[in-house]
Amino acid sequence: MNRSDNPLSIFGSPDNKLRITSTGEPRPAGYRISGVQGRVITEIGKAIVSGRFPPGALLPREAELLTEFGASRPSMREAMKVLAAKGLIEMRQKVGTRVRSRDLWNMFDTDILAWHQSVGPDGAKASEALHDLATLREVIEPATARLAAGRSTKEDLSRIERALDRMQAATHDLARYAEADVEFHMAVFAASHNIMLASFSHIVGDILKRSFHIQQARYADDRRAVEDNILIHRKVFSAIRRGDGDAAHQAMLKVVITGRDLLTALTGRTPAGAKRT
Repeated sequence: MNRSDNPLSIFGSPDNKLRITSTGEPRPAGYRISGVQGRVITEIGKAIVSGRFPPGALLPREAELLTEFGASRPSMREAMKVLAAKGLIEMRQKVGTRVRSRDLWNMFDTDILAWHQSVGPDGAKASEALHDLATLREVIEPATARLAAGRSTKEDLSRIERALDRMQAATHDLARYAEADVEFHMAVFAASHNIMLASFSHIVGDILKRSFHIQQARYADDRRAVEDNILIHRKVFSAIRRGDGDAAHQAMLKVVITGRDLLTALTGRTPAGAKRT
């Protein structure tokens, strides 16, 4: 199975953030992995994620890495800085470069998620990470919707409604539909007027987009499911607009659980502790 055939294929910018353009379109931000340095980052990253260089292990000396990966010393050192920024390694003088414990890796980084997918036989590790995100969303997003119900401004409501309108207009273009879906959730996070939650939305925005693309594979075969999905999103918006925090919480929980169940149906995996609905 190649990346284009695999519904769990992940593409995007390494810093995994989405910024909003003047038209309201989310777009990736940050550097792009390319060239020799990008190849070295990718190959060593995959070697770490695959377990070839397991947590706690020292990486080979720089001279060995230069030979194996065909890189210049400056490129290798810059690659190491990027991998360190992703939380994969730590560099210490007189000790060397050691792979960090997996719980210290930045699992919100789209490269790390992509490397999980590419080194597994069926994307199982990437699937697990996406399901873990779904579980996290069950905790965070309903509470965010409750806050938005009490704090949203006219501008916030307009932004959420525009995202809904874009979802409705894109029911026959699932790529655009996924982008509008992400914008809806970003708008709700913004409407909470909580800087930590708003920052979280930008951290996970790109991963949400990939998760939604997977979920929407189901909609290609079930047009009614698209309309049902829009309907439950509209219930979130209606509750926020009338200031009903409890209803907003319940409606957003329904949105997240529905998405989780679609992901489960498509990947055959259920997050630990989750109940099928």
